[in-house]
Amino acid sequence: MQPALRLDAISVDFGGRTVLDGIDLAVDPGQVLALLGPSGSGKSTLLRVIAGFEDRYTGTVSSAGTRIDGVPPHRRGFALLFQEGQLFPHRDVAGNIGYPMRLRRIDRARTAERIAELLELVGLAGFERRDVSTLSGGEQQRVALARALAAEPRLLLLDEPLSALDRELRERLAGDLRRILTSTGTSAVFVTHDHGEAAVLADRVAVLRAGRIGAYGPTGEVLAGLAAGPGEGRDRDGASG
Repeated sequence: MQPALRLDAISVDFGGRTVLDGIDLAVDPGQVLALLGPSGSGKSTLLRVIAGFEDRYTGTVSSAGTRIDGVPPHRRGFALLFQEGQLFPHRDVAGNIGYPMRLRRIDRARTAERIAELLELVGLAGFERRDVSTLSGGEQQRVALARALAAEPRLLLLDEPLSALDRELRERLAGDLRRILTSTGTSAVFVTHDHGEAAVLADRVAVLRAGRIGAYGPTGEVLAGLAAGPGEGRDRDGASG
């Protein structure tokens, strides 16, 4: 089976400054990959390359065996969830979640049914007619997630989606998000600087350091290497380093 996402030798240079340097990654169907690193490591730029918002790169981006370099974001079949859900303020909860289905001309009955299913999935059953301005931050992110899933994306991209929330809520939603991604079989890539989030959410972790992959592999193995400190983990090829 072809990877949901494959990156080969992705490099980005802005005015002589190397932002990404030879990134090779793959995400299998149903797999969740964390891009872990501090601010300035290149992880957000890499997410923009994947999404199609950044085209100043060399290398190739493929999905399901097809190169998508040059394909505009809205034609990639991906969905993006930001730190703040960026809901439509003039639409109620159902209007927000149903928007992707409206664009695809899905009939009203099926749209209403799907909205109810998604609200049940994200723990907001019965919220269809709620004004989004009355929702808490956590509830708004759940609605944004439901809207992203309504598009039935080939790949879900998450840009630190929980970072604007307080720690207790962030930890609870991380567990819920993992359950939802697993139950729907959704392939995902998410950006984070939080090791705890990566531990809960990801099947695999790629650690970015100054635009390069410093470690890449199964979540437990990579995070154990980071906890052991410099020189005790494993590099991207599995060699001690």
